[in-house]
Amino acid sequence: MNTLSIVLTLVSSFLITFLLMPSLIRYFQAKKEGQQIRKEGPKWHAKKAGTPTMGGLLFIISAVVTILWVAAWRGLIDNTLWALLFTLVAFGLIGMWDDSIKIFHHQNEGFKAWQKALCQVIVAMIFTVIYQHEGFQMGFGNSQLGWLYGLFIIFWMVGFSNAVNLTDGLDGLVSGLGIISFLAYFIIALVGINNPGYPEIALFCLAMIGTLAGFFPFNHKPAKIFMGDMGSLAIGASLAAVSLLLHHEWSLLVIGIVYVCETASVMLQVASFKLTGKRIFKMSPIHHHFEMCGWSEWKIDIVFWLVGLVAAVIAVTTIIFA
Repeated sequence: MNTLSIVLTLVSSFLITFLLMPSLIRYFQAKKEGQQIRKEGPKWHAKKAGTPTMGGLLFIISAVVTILWVAAWRGLIDNTLWALLFTLVAFGLIGMWDDSIKIFHHQNEGFKAWQKALCQVIVAMIFTVIYQHEGFQMGFGNSQLGWLYGLFIIFWMVGFSNAVNLTDGLDGLVSGLGIISFLAYFIIALVGINNPGYPEIALFCLAMIGTLAGFFPFNHKPAKIFMGDMGSLAIGASLAAVSLLLHHEWSLLVIGIVYVCETASVMLQVASFKLTGKRIFKMSPIHHHFEMCGWSEWKIDIVFWLVGLVAAVIAVTTIIFA
């Protein structure tokens, strides 16, 4: 990608989201379609009830439109790009369905856990079939694992889509972390592997950076709109797909360290309570623990962003100079 295509990708994805988001917010407000806040959460979150959700709808559309016109212009449309777009849209639709149930039934719970998991597994299986059909390497490094790697792909995509979903509990947290994560993979895709790298993956990451940057002014505290499961599931699955297609799967454990810690905190909390009757954290995911300790949302956001940024720098530097 040259400088012009990089600039136009960022500008296009940013402006579509930034300029149209106020209209989407007004539409949801007029329809009184807002977020329901779970009773188990911090009491001060109750004031967020009614805030429009499903902001992911617009930033996904913005990313797709930008990716398609830039890819057509630069001749970057290939099966790798289609696989990424499929992941973004399919997981976004799962989240949209889940969000719609919550909105129309005025409840915090959408799909039952098994229903959401089944939908995610089906989409991940389709991605795996595409991955194998297109001849991508089914293994780590020089190894070939075949169907075992296929199982890993499903686990990876479902796992990280849910990890980002769990992280999306504070205003602006996932928007900022998403920008950092996609920026790291943009650099890896463009310069970190070989020459000319993976320009189609770099384009995808760049469009996601721009669209999330356009969304952030409306999502930071106090949020005017939430991304909803539509946004968080799509971001998590897309990051997993990018790491797989770049053949740097394990890098996501570092670049996505915050998502990993958020998920681990929930697993540890549940395991501890069931085994001992005691809780490790005041509340999980762990960002709520810090809230209960008196940290402001802004403080938690900034600390978590810094952790994500440092981890991303370490991962990118290690891969580029390895």
